[in-house]
Amino acid sequence: MLVQSVFALGAPPQGGSAMWVQLVPFALVIAIFYFIILLPAKRKQQKVEAFLEGLKVGDRVVTTGGIYGQLTKVSEQTVQLQIADKIRIEVARSAIGGLQGQEPVVAAAE
Repeated sequence: MLVQSVFALGAPPQGGSAMWVQLVPFALVIAIFYFIILLPAKRKQQKVEAFLEGLKVGDRVVTTGGIYGQLTKVSEQTVQLQIADKIRIEVARSAIGGLQGQEPVVAAAE
């Protein structure tokens, strides 16, 4: 008698509607994950890429490491910063955090 009731409890449901009921919560979790985590991260990455592409000579910038300077040369992978009279350093383009006096575009590494 106990064996029959255990098998009855584990019997698969009959009909296709139960399958939809099981898939709806899974689909909702995927949708929430996409709209709360992936979409904002994608938008932020596009904003950072657009900012880095728009850098030009003469911009006053701050690096993610906190170095302030003026761009004197811009290449595909690096930029040259003048940080004082006759002192120039070359840093990776991705190290530029934002323009001086504005909200940082790239968050500093913690």
